[in-house]
Amino acid sequence: MEISGIVTAIVIGIIIGVLGRLVVPGRQRIGVLLTIVVGIVAALIGTAIAAAVGVANTDGPDWIEWIIQIALAAVGVAALDRARARH
Repeated sequence: MEISGIVTAIVIGIIIGVLGRLVVPGRQRIGVLLTIVVGIVAALIGTAIAAAVGVANTDGPDWIEWIIQIALAAVGVAALDRARARH
């Protein structure tokens, strides 16, 4: 993976993480860096799921892939928020 690919993954992860955080209602008790990490992981896993289902490469924007990524980020943010609430 080249530097441009890493930078792109980070930027996409930031966007996906923020959108996932916006989907979760209420105030979350996780920081910005954890949100970015959740977004990057959700983007990578969401891309793999979209490729497995066959919706990763479409003509135009990959709306289904983005929805999968944002949903995974929302689940990740909610899970981390609950885990931090227990401590």
